[in-house]
Amino acid sequence: MVTLPLDRIAARDGFSPLVDVLGGPEQTRLVGGVVRDTLLGLDPADIDLATRLLPEDVLARLEAAGFRAVPTGLAHGTITAILPDGPIEVTTLRRDVSTDGRHAIVAFTDVWQDDAARRDFTMNALYADPARGDVIDYFGGLADLDAGRVRFIGDAYRRIAEDHLRILRFFRFHARFGAADQNAIDAEGLDACTARANDLMALSRERIAAELLKLLVARHAVPVIALMIDRGIFRAVLPEITEATLFAKLAEREAAAGVAPDAIRRLAALLPREAAESVSARLKLSNIDRKRLVAARQGPGDEGPRALAYRVGTTGAIDRLLLAGEDVAPIRDWTPPALPIGGGALVERGLRKGPEVAAVLRRIETQWLAEDFPDAARVVQLADEAVRAATTIASASEASSGRA
Repeated sequence: MVTLPLDRIAARDGFSPLVDVLGGPEQTRLVGGVVRDTLLGLDPADIDLATRLLPEDVLARLEAAGFRAVPTGLAHGTITAILPDGPIEVTTLRRDVSTDGRHAIVAFTDVWQDDAARRDFTMNALYADPARGDVIDYFGGLADLDAGRVRFIGDAYRRIAEDHLRILRFFRFHARFGAADQNAIDAEGLDACTARANDLMALSRERIAAELLKLLVARHAVPVIALMIDRGIFRAVLPEITEATLFAKLAEREAAAGVAPDAIRRLAALLPREAAESVSARLKLSNIDRKRLVAARQGPGDEGPRALAYRVGTTGAIDRLLLAGEDVAPIRDWTPPALPIGGGALVERGLRKGPEVAAVLRRIETQWLAEDFPDAARVVQLADEAVRAATTIASASEASSGRA
């Protein structure tokens, strides 16, 4: 019997009382990612519980025991218990009644294996006794987890027909949990995803974007993305992604520079520069991510990395430098300063208010950047020189106009 280490899970404030309120291990078990990740020695992002209790019963029990309970997905059996150390989702066991590739109609059940059978991959269908940690495995998920093999439960084609997003999830999970040897990928699952890749067209672009961005930063993203391109997985929804040479180079540069993988930067490496705007709109990225994606391939400029970081921000500068193969060391742990002088100081020096103030301030800023951000004393000198020059030019212009 494989036993799940419960130290971190049980240490969460309110966890054990919550399990007791929900009928203990006979009625309620840990399920899914929390079991998978804990077995792998990872810190699980979320803790989920599966229960034989009906959602109305769960809600009533939690409220009677003084837990704050939120019916986040009552129709699908999910109640969220708000604990001091974070929320825990409690979902009634379910079986699928019908699916259309995007949504499922479910019926509640009290049979654990029925609930396991509707899940996507064997490694995600692991349950654990929340008191003792005994792991319950209905479909060989432990062996697959140990082998680094992402395998659909049952017939892969049918599972994809139930939820088309499972195509992208198959590759994301393989990139995150799969073996380093890409030949170890489950052949049946790979063939099914290849054959049904056009099913992705039925999904909302937001769901595609969310899954893709997670995939791009996974541990084995480089070989998995190359495999997806080779298999034509992107062709129906992102035909712009046709090769991964720059993507692979970027991953190497990030690692060498000690910069964390970034999904938007990596997406920029996969797209032709001219496609960034249209792909951003299609995937419905946020305005911030859209602007960043469009700007990422614009090149590092010729003012130097610190000046670039000052003008476009450190994140944007790192994007451009890494994608261009330039050194990011000068700005990786550096925060651009603010120009230590403003337009008011120029007026105090005798410059007339108006457009000329902004123009002179830009000239000072340009020189300040060219000198690599000298201190305030030097900026004062630059300001004095710029104001004298501007005043001299203005006086000469006025004299010339008077003679005319």
